[in-house]
Amino acid sequence: MTGLDQQPTSADAAALPRGPLLGFAAGSLGMGIWVTVPGLLLLYFLTDVLAVAPWLAGLALLLPKVADVLLHPWVGHRCDVEQARRGDRRRLLLLGCALPVAFAALFAVPGGLTGAPAAAWVAVLFVAGNLLFAAYQVPYLATPADLRIGYHERTRLMAFRMVVLTLGILVSGLLAPLLAGGDAATRGGYQRMGVLLAAGMLAAMLVGVAGIARLRRAAAASAAPHAGGWRALAAALRDRQFRWLVAAYLAMSTTTHLVLAGVPYYAEYELGRPGLTTVLVAAFVAPALLVTPGWLAVARRVGKQRALLGAQGAFAAGSLVLAVGRPAGLPVLVAAVAVLGVAFAGMQLLPFSMVPDVIRAGTGAAGTYTGVWTATEATGAALGPWAYALCLAAGGFVASTAGQSVTQPDAALDAIRWGFGLLPAAAMLAALLLQRRYTLDRTARAGN
Repeated sequence: MTGLDQQPTSADAAALPRGPLLGFAAGSLGMGIWVTVPGLLLLYFLTDVLAVAPWLAGLALLLPKVADVLLHPWVGHRCDVEQARRGDRRRLLLLGCALPVAFAALFAVPGGLTGAPAAAWVAVLFVAGNLLFAAYQVPYLATPADLRIGYHERTRLMAFRMVVLTLGILVSGLLAPLLAGGDAATRGGYQRMGVLLAAGMLAAMLVGVAGIARLRRAAAASAAPHAGGWRALAAALRDRQFRWLVAAYLAMSTTTHLVLAGVPYYAEYELGRPGLTTVLVAAFVAPALLVTPGWLAVARRVGKQRALLGAQGAFAAGSLVLAVGRPAGLPVLVAAVAVLGVAFAGMQLLPFSMVPDVIRAGTGAAGTYTGVWTATEATGAALGPWAYALCLAAGGFVASTAGQSVTQPDAALDAIRWGFGLLPAAAMLAALLLQRRYTLDRTARAGN
């Protein structure tokens, strides 16, 4: 019996069989590619391949996410409408399966475009991709709240999802730089990478759709009490527990995406070896494959809230080591990134399993709550690279095209290091302070 197969407590309403769990989790393999590759490579693709100035590159990644703040809650509303009218959310899930097309096009920038026109291409495709991602992710993440399962079983469900998501993040994070050309990445290499990963993304997402249908049959999904709308959105935003959880997750998402965007720069300019990008990504993501069952056990023992506070503190501590940079030595820096990876596993599992707790204690409009949640995640995914781009711009970082060699000023090198270490530590400390205001966990644990 693995750590993920621990038997649920007697308070849980249903024990989910492993087959439907794995089918559901498979959908996260495709989502992991979208979450990881743009966050890891898109900023670098713009500044070091397409010659886009750092401030403009950051803006090109930020503005599409502003649209997400409006689009995701709207998708959440449509999600609840589908559930109320049809008894499932399948049509939205299938629409979201068009995401791989937008992913491939995102890196297929026409050969003549550089600078501002290239940034505009990326921004437009990013908007389209984010909307399709929401169409899949919102109904996908609403599933745990739909099912008649208890506090610990919701954590177990999300633990399966977390392991597969981590696998998607790890595989795509390692393969994407290599498929793009490694140290000699080219526009053609990025285009090839986009097409190949899009094919894998589509297959995984379709398996996820089938897995959700099996889960709903296995756990007697409850009917939606209403079809969402502005009143449901207002009720979700008035939910004090949800507001604090969302605020903390915004800080967490911003921090982790900032670190992800900074990896190629830290590897090339601080460590002097672009090939170390894959090593750092592996050190950041791989621990989650091993420690997710451990986080599940910790959450069972002390509760999700206390476990999450521990993960946030560990992430902040590891970030401070990275701020030291090259003098700390490569083994120490890789170990610090691994600490971040262990914490990252907890910060992916625990908040996502707390959202269904909040939904079950609130209005029950699962799609509306989840739409706000995914909008928050998307906002953090934009704010992180944007914040790092601002650090680069403040340090006078010089943009370039593929194959062009430039000498960066000392201030830019300092910005690369401090933006990768000190800024994440400060942002994660803010997340920890916000998370302390969430008080539902003890009640949710006792009531299930």
